[in-house]
Amino acid sequence: MSEPIRKRMSGQLRGEFAVFLIGMRINRWWLPHKWMRVAAAMPRMLAELEKHPEQGFLGGRMWFGYTTILVSYWRSVEHVIAYAKNRELAHVPAWSEFNRRVGTRGDVGIWHETYRVRPGDYESLYVNMPAFGLGKVGELVEATGRREHAEDRFRVSGEDASASE
Repeated sequence: MSEPIRKRMSGQLRGEFAVFLIGMRINRWWLPHKWMRVAAAMPRMLAELEKHPEQGFLGGRMWFGYTTILVSYWRSVEHVIAYAKNRELAHVPAWSEFNRRVGTRGDVGIWHETYRVRPGDYESLYVNMPAFGLGKVGELVEATGRREHAEDRFRVSGEDASASE
């Protein structure tokens, strides 16, 4: 386990980026042959994305339960969409298999949300945390001075990268 950074830190990522949330919900736990295949698809896709940084995936974190969630960061919304449509990569076959095996029968739910994040539209704060979230995929900077308060961090994230140093 990573040691916490015992300072107030903020995460920043230069330019526009995307936050992609995706997950599944086990609706019928007694049908593991349905939901285990769905659950197994995401680790395969993540391994593929980590091997191919040109796809735009910056990193993410997954939590497991009856409803799982992966919070991921991408270079752009266009990268998310390009990955989803690329027939040579793992997503298209996984999506086709989901539709063939599960479809709308209700055994397993899947969901996703995609957010385009522009400079000036975000802020972050981490206290007594290891590198996490935006601070892990981007750059961690101490949340002092011009980054002391949330409204200031919004302003700094919207400035030109050279002006925010």
